[in-house]
Amino acid sequence: MTEQTSSGSFRLVLVTGPSGAGRSTAINALEDLGFEAIDNLPLRLVPLLLDGEAPARPMALGMDPRNREFSAAALLELIDRLSTRADTELTTLYLDCRDDVLLRRFSETRRRHPLAPAESPETGIRRELDLLAPLRERADMLIDTSDMNVHQLREEIEDWFAPKTGRPLALSVHSFSYKRGLPRGIDMVFDCRFLSNPYWVPALRGLDGRDPRVAAHVAGDPRFTPFFERVLDLTRLLLPAYTEEGKSHLSIAFGCTGGQHRSVTLAESLAKALAEDGRQVSIRHRELDSQRNG
Repeated sequence: MTEQTSSGSFRLVLVTGPSGAGRSTAINALEDLGFEAIDNLPLRLVPLLLDGEAPARPMALGMDPRNREFSAAALLELIDRLSTRADTELTTLYLDCRDDVLLRRFSETRRRHPLAPAESPETGIRRELDLLAPLRERADMLIDTSDMNVHQLREEIEDWFAPKTGRPLALSVHSFSYKRGLPRGIDMVFDCRFLSNPYWVPALRGLDGRDPRVAAHVAGDPRFTPFFERVLDLTRLLLPAYTEEGKSHLSIAFGCTGGQHRSVTLAESLAKALAEDGRQVSIRHRELDSQRNG
């Protein structure tokens, strides 16, 4: 059962995002964690639901843009009202996704877009993303599901919302390519493009940073060891502070040009060092995962 907040207030999670980004999966995952989950509730009913005696369990509400009463302005007004309640700990969770991935998902399922049933899916996707843009900017938590499958999204929800009592701080270490932009929802980002690039070594170009030969090349740069040791020391310094702050999850990312060599080696190295410290660590290589799923 999900624990109460440290202040004893009622925990409420509002879940929204574009169709196809995984809102239903997130709602189901929260329900499995002990939340009372209600999807597609009309906005006007939310205050009535929350007034009176506090619910016995934390609650997750899915805010569906397909609802005829839905509007970004109305939901923002509701968020402002709920944020002033002393008895409520509110989190607005936005499930984000790139438009090209949303289009692919609609194409694979041959579904019509709910906001453009008689038009192309592209039209509906653009319309919905424009509608949700103000909410995306105001979200307390943003999870980009573009490179996630259903199981990975459920794991991400569990990392953020599972009970903290008796559980160590969960760590995730990521690698990514700057060509595709920064991953969203990352707490700490390190740029490692200054290190020697294995891409320019023909024998290493087709490999990735998990290969010992690539890792040895990256580690052979004289700047690697002092950089890595400082990142590791900083991480170890901050972990107790994040735990005291009540965080259940910390995400750290390394970026390089292609997201294949240097960032992967550093992510693997940091994850290994933290695991040897007895920490719970997961690894996600965005570009490598994308190639595997593509």
